[in-house]
Amino acid sequence: MADITAAMVKDLRDRTGAGMMDCKKALNETAGDTEAAVDWLRTKGLAAAAKKAGRTAAEGLIGVTVAGTRGAVVEVNSETDFVAKNETFQGFVRTVTQMAAELGSDVATLLAASYPESDGSVHDKLTHNIATIGEHQNLRRAAIVEVTQGVVTSYVHNAAASGLGKIGVLVGLESSAPAEILESLGKQLAMHVAAANPLALDETGLDPVLVERERAIAREKAAVSGKPAEIIEKMIEGGVRKFAQENALMTQVLVTDGKSKVADVVAAAAKAAGVPIAVKAFVRIQLGEGIEKEEKDFAAEVAAAAGL
Repeated sequence: MADITAAMVKDLRDRTGAGMMDCKKALNETAGDTEAAVDWLRTKGLAAAAKKAGRTAAEGLIGVTVAGTRGAVVEVNSETDFVAKNETFQGFVRTVTQMAAELGSDVATLLAASYPESDGSVHDKLTHNIATIGEHQNLRRAAIVEVTQGVVTSYVHNAAASGLGKIGVLVGLESSAPAEILESLGKQLAMHVAAANPLALDETGLDPVLVERERAIAREKAAVSGKPAEIIEKMIEGGVRKFAQENALMTQVLVTDGKSKVADVVAAAAKAAGVPIAVKAFVRIQLGEGIEKEEKDFAAEVAAAAGL
């Protein structure tokens, strides 16, 4: 048997996009002949991943899990919504989400970690899935919410299966209040976050770049009003304040009742519990947000396929 080195495995993996263990097996099967190993992988359908890597993956699933006072949310993308119904894909997303709850939100760390009940890494498993399912897939991002005392609650919108869907939300409540009170409040807030999409926990957490952009918009609107300069400045500050209040969670109006501010709802729950309740953190991840999707000309595709 040929001596298969790590460098040979890496070279084959770089050339084909196949998983590490698949590359090692291919080299063993072909006595270390790299070109023959490439052909071996192709015949097994395991070299297809590299060709799919350039395709846009904006569909897929969001995975959410909570374990005690720590929760994780993960986005894994695919090319089409059809893959989200695939049990293999769902199992991968669920497993990686559980791993993120333990290992944290760094994608590189997750990809390098050993995939449960396999001889390879998460990256290897993902590469294998690409080859077997037939679509490009991508572990895009992960996030963690954790509290010292209290609860982390979750909500999944447009659920495809338990803990899997199109929007994943985690809300962390820091408190010594009874768990049932915190769970009820947390669920209410998580559903609100899914619907209202706040940009920060409070006004101080808003991105200064966004605030300044709103200030510039308010200034342009005020400039054409013909009002005195001091009035214009008040109009500008009023516009910025309105933007901040509408986009910070604690000053938003609760979606479920349409009148109470989130801060007031939390305060009322704390008063009823007899102990302080603080919203420590939240995270909301929506599938495919920020990914520029390809605009395909269906008629042109048909014509190309027909050789017209």
